[in-house]
Amino acid sequence: MNDIEEIVRSYISELRRGTLILCVLSRLDEPKYGYSLVQELEEKGIPIDAGTLYPLLRRLEKQNLLSSIWELTDSRPRRYYFLSDTGKAVYSRLCAEWHSMVSSMNKMIS
Repeated sequence: MNDIEEIVRSYISELRRGTLILCVLSRLDEPKYGYSLVQELEEKGIPIDAGTLYPLLRRLEKQNLLSSIWELTDSRPRRYYFLSDTGKAVYSRLCAEWHSMVSSMNKMIS
């Protein structure tokens, strides 16, 4: 791989990392368990490793942006995550900021 490709790949990775929280929050308006969230994000074009997702979910829950419940009705227990009231407020503010940033960036690069 040449230097330009390596640099571009590195920057794309940084951009992607910065949007993962918004992507995850956007999918948790209703309870979802980790693996279903991995699948849903991948279907939307946002691949995420379980090794990245689960620590992120735990961190968001520790910050009171998510709540979780254990569901024991299936063949194995699953932890379902969903937005808390604080998470809903933060998600709303992040969306507004995202739209503002996209608008500004579109002006910059047009």
